[in-house]
Amino acid sequence: MSATVDANSMGKVAVLLGGRSAEREVSLMSGSGVLAALKSKGVDAHAFDPSERDLSELKREGFDRCFIALHGRFGEDGTVQGALELMGIPYTGPGVMASAVAMDKLMTKRIWIAEGLSTPAWRQVKSAADTRAAFAALGSPMIVKPVREGSTIGLTKVTTLEQCDAAYALASGQDPMVMCEQFIAGDEVTIPVLGTGAAARALPVIRIVAPDGNYDYQHKYFTDDTKYLVPCGLPEGEETAIQALVLQAFLTLDCRGWARADVMIDAKTRKPYLLEINTSPGMTGHSLVPMSARAAGLSYEDLCLTLLASASLDNPAKPG
Repeated sequence: MSATVDANSMGKVAVLLGGRSAEREVSLMSGSGVLAALKSKGVDAHAFDPSERDLSELKREGFDRCFIALHGRFGEDGTVQGALELMGIPYTGPGVMASAVAMDKLMTKRIWIAEGLSTPAWRQVKSAADTRAAFAALGSPMIVKPVREGSTIGLTKVTTLEQCDAAYALASGQDPMVMCEQFIAGDEVTIPVLGTGAAARALPVIRIVAPDGNYDYQHKYFTDDTKYLVPCGLPEGEETAIQALVLQAFLTLDCRGWARADVMIDAKTRKPYLLEINTSPGMTGHSLVPMSARAAGLSYEDLCLTLLASASLDNPAKPG
């Protein structure tokens, strides 16, 4: 797999980074990497932080397309995508609806279930009492997390009833919408998808081996203790089946361009369960999409250029 993109045809490019979500720090790292990669390929790329500048400046300053390196709310949730649609500036990643749905873990699960795709059992909760009731129903361990956050922010793995109140308080401090989810014990894997429609392809599966199984924010971005296995070491048939599941999950939400899905494989049954899908994945030195792309023969720089070339609009302007 290789990129055959004319950098000059990309025009003036804004790399959207930073923003005002809880994942700002990671977004700054992702955006800096993308910016350097695009410049190294000869693209006229510029950093643009929406928390410091009004998005309308993109139009006034004549930007031709945007690489969205924002993570979390106000960047990955359809809001920025909608603004770019109004301005007619093509952008990387899924469109308005797909971005908004994927950011909402409850809505994502409802759609996947309706389409017959496997995902852990869950309950939406609105209080600590609801969380304790969910623990009784879902069993131990149980995951408590905000519905519209990423990078494990506000997430707690609950193993006793006494932990439920603090877990709900932590999650609800990040988002008024909170969910509890059955914990699936087994292998943790992540799978990127590149492309759109019939051309979309799942990249190699990465198996994540974190210290004590604790793949939290710190272990994701700031330590070297976590092991990432690619090739993943799973049986070939199992890897192929997981890639097919993730591709279906991507297309079911009408994603385009790229995304990365997180999956747990039940240790006993070997059944894969979809956890969530990220529509603006990390592009830092610890990030997983570049790692999987490299295993498929695509360098970081070529990956960035390929993604930029895929920038599009839900509603492209039609000739007058």
